[in-house]
Amino acid sequence: MIYIALLRGINVGGKNKIDMKLLKHTFEKAGMNDVGTYINTGNIIFSYDGLSKTELSRILEEAIHSDFELHIHVVVRSIEDIRGVINAIPATWKNDKDMKSDVMFLWDEIDKESVLENLVIKPNIDTVKYVPGAILWSVDKKNVTKSGMSKIVGSKIYKQVTIRNVNTARRIYELMQAQNR
Repeated sequence: MIYIALLRGINVGGKNKIDMKLLKHTFEKAGMNDVGTYINTGNIIFSYDGLSKTELSRILEEAIHSDFELHIHVVVRSIEDIRGVINAIPATWKNDKDMKSDVMFLWDEIDKESVLENLVIKPNIDTVKYVPGAILWSVDKKNVTKSGMSKIVGSKIYKQVTIRNVNTARRIYELMQAQNR
């Protein structure tokens, strides 16, 4: 089975620095196969058979702590999970000079549609939808400062998500598909 491990809060603002080559080695030592990384923000594609996503998360969190002495939350999603997220992202959404579109991957504990009730969503500014495993959020760049998206920082929910822009999410899925061939 092909998986992506999404690490929260590494190599951001000079904090929790982890070299991707060393992280790849950590995953291999933990028994993961076909390990590859994508950009420096903690996207690790790997294959493994026989354990649940929860068990894989625990093993990988322990391995990262052992090798780097960091407590990093690891969200593990299968290629099928990511396919569902990618298929739910409107084709017109992008992350560029005109639009900011993000995928907020949810911790399992808050992965339910009712999570939207705890967000500040500005109906005429924000386009937000829940899909199993994630919140999809898009806003026109000219309205970013008016968006409810900025209100999530510092909230309880913010501590239980790891965010990737839609361009990164789409690229991760492409890499997972390539590995699945």
